[in-house]
Amino acid sequence: MSILCFSDILVKVGLDPKRVKLLRHSMRDKGFRACSEAGMIYEYTCHQSRDFSKNYDYWVVFVSDKSTMAKLYACYKVGKWIPDTPDKVADGFPEIEAQTFQGNAACYDLQYVDLLAEYENRLIIDWGKAAISWHQKGTTEKPIISIQADAKRVFSGFEDLILTYDDLKDIIDNPGIYEAWHTALASVYAVYLIVDRESGRQYVGSAYGKDGLLGRWSCYVASQHGHNKQMEKLVCQYPERYHAFQFSILQILPKTITEDEVIQLEKRYKQKLLSVQFGMNDN
Repeated sequence: MSILCFSDILVKVGLDPKRVKLLRHSMRDKGFRACSEAGMIYEYTCHQSRDFSKNYDYWVVFVSDKSTMAKLYACYKVGKWIPDTPDKVADGFPEIEAQTFQGNAACYDLQYVDLLAEYENRLIIDWGKAAISWHQKGTTEKPIISIQADAKRVFSGFEDLILTYDDLKDIIDNPGIYEAWHTALASVYAVYLIVDRESGRQYVGSAYGKDGLLGRWSCYVASQHGHNKQMEKLVCQYPERYHAFQFSILQILPKTITEDEVIQLEKRYKQKLLSVQFGMNDN
């Protein structure tokens, strides 16, 4: 017997397992796979038989592949339904599923709820041997196999770090989620590179203040240009251009070195990359 089952999670977040239906979509199903590849899992889930949600208020959706393991996808509160007439097929819905809209089944109004958001794409259960039973009661014991680490919370390392402006803003604005990122970026000085992905022009900068790289990059998030003249001019001319900025690290430096040493290394990278002649550096 498993010590922890998914029904325990439902109770913990305030859901009555008796009012919850569990759905398991399988990648082995051609129709579902086509909808998944089209980014239309929600639309696929909405299309069910007319009595599918009788006595249920919530659906919790899982996705699986070949084994009986299934990963949590999302939780929805069930609303009213309308007949699945052909005119209710969503734009871009794969033909293999679109042709099943004949007016005899239902299209449910599903409202996403975030009660299980922290477990989405992380929590894995064992659906059990009766995998053919792709929808079951929330009271059915489903052993929790694992809860994978949240990729956002795990610092990716300095060497492989490549961030868009939007990625960086998310990290800077959410210290509670990205605590490991904040700790790592604040612990070092660095010479960094910003590339305008629209033009390919480069900017080489350095960070050597109290909060290290975190402090310097926070300035870019706040101002959108870091007060660099050429980048500021670009953003003034094209107000949304900062979304095209890509951030990476050229060299990590210890906080024990001097400001002058950091600046000399910055100059060397400017020479190597010709960022003054062809990029966004002024000097």
